Amino acid sequence: MPMREALPEDAAGIAAVHVLSWRAAYRDLVPRAYLEALDVEERTATWRTRLTAPDRSEVLVETGPDGRVRAFSCFRAWPGEEFDRRTTAELAALYALPEVWGTGVGRALLTASTEALVARGFRTVALWVFAGNARGRRFYEAAGWRPDGEVAREETGGRLLDELRYRGNLSS
Repeated sequence: MPMREALPEDAAGIAAVHVLSWRAAYRDLVPRAYLEALDVEERTATWRTRLTAPDRSEVLVETGPDGRVRAFSCFRAWPGEEFDRRTTAELAALYALPEVWGTGVGRALLTASTEALVARGFRTVALWVFAGNARGRRFYEAAGWRPDGEVAREETGGRLLDELRYRGNLSS
């Protein structure tokens, strides 16, 4: 499975993965109107800006045999103050097209992402996942990640949702 750093010209592919995966993964969590209003063109502009920013987060893409982006991850030093930014990273996003769920694409991308973080000197990594996202939680738990007890309540599409913080150890 080809993995590489994302380029600005990948913005549309990343945006499509972002929107389609949200619509499928969160259809029972987030209001339908919010999901239907997600706009690939708007997300493309956002991703193009992110991919060209001088202080950008790192973004990896997995591409299929046709070169099309099928999954992406985005990671950076932890943005808050509760962890040491030199040793703790945040996996801010990891999404795959629903058509490749269960094929190993997500697992390979998670492995490539954690290897990149280790190479940059990070020892731990954390992420936020919707409490009601059973599939996502199983995915991270199968990779050895565990909730650390921190819960955030976020409004998404007019609905209050709990997010659980998961942590993974990169040094084992």
